Amino acid sequence: MTDTDPFSEIERAFDVLTDQFGANLGAVPTDLVETGDEFVVRMDLPGFDTDDIDVTLAEDRKLSVTAERDESAESVDGQYLTRERRRQSLSRTVRLPGPVEDDAAASYDDGVLTVHLPKIVEDEDDEGTDIPVN
Repeated sequence: MTDTDPFSEIERAFDVLTDQFGANLGAVPTDLVETGDEFVVRMDLPGFDTDDIDVTLAEDRKLSVTAERDESAESVDGQYLTRERRRQSLSRTVRLPGPVEDDAAASYDDGVLTVHLPKIVEDEDDEGTDIPVN
């Protein structure tokens, strides 16, 4: 029995559409790399400050990133002739292929967020637990 998440299925469908038709659909460009002992997620978040970014891990397998900023350009000399304000907000959730430890680390440099998520190492010699039958 497989555990299917409808939201990850929707995200996968959007990824397929993007690959086939070149549509951006407002997605945050994201790379997921599996190394020997960790997953590494990289996301392009240009123009944000470190304080604008929130990273959370839920259920050992769902990495959620939200970023929000207020941008304003204003004239400081005299009366305002033009004053423009813009609010930018984005979010992306990545379902990891396996469970990870809680001691993840994130860094943000030159508009790229990098999150290192150590995998939960299962003992390969562990053949399970014997359950006595009465």
